[in-house]
Amino acid sequence: MTYLYAFLIGGGICVIGQILMDATKLTAPRVLVILVTAGALLQAFHLYEPLVNLAQTGARVPLPGFGYSLAKGAMEGAKENLLEAVTGGIKAAAGGITVAIGWGYLIALVFNPKSVR
Repeated sequence: MTYLYAFLIGGGICVIGQILMDATKLTAPRVLVILVTAGALLQAFHLYEPLVNLAQTGARVPLPGFGYSLAKGAMEGAKENLLEAVTGGIKAAAGGITVAIGWGYLIALVFNPKSVR
C-alpha cells in the first residue's frame, strides 16, 4: 500500500503543477515557487506531515516536499534559538540541495547544454 500511496500522492502533486502550467499563463519557475511555498505553508499549519506519513517518499520528493523540509527544519531550529531558526531549514534540506547541484553540474559537463534564444 505504501507504493500505491506514494504513487497517488506524488502523482497528484505533479498533476497539480502541470494543470497550473497548462491552465494559466504561469511559467514553470513560478509554478515551482508556488509548490515549494505551498509545502512550507502546509507544514507551518501541520497539514503536510500527515501526507508525508501516508505517502512517505511520494510526498517528500516533489517540490512541496522541499518546502516541507525547509519549514520543518526552521520550526525545529526555532525551538533552540533564533540562529537555528534561520539555519535549520538549510540544514534539513542540505542533502537534497547537494544532490541537485551535483547532478546538475555532472549533466552539464556530459551533455554540453546550450542556451535557447
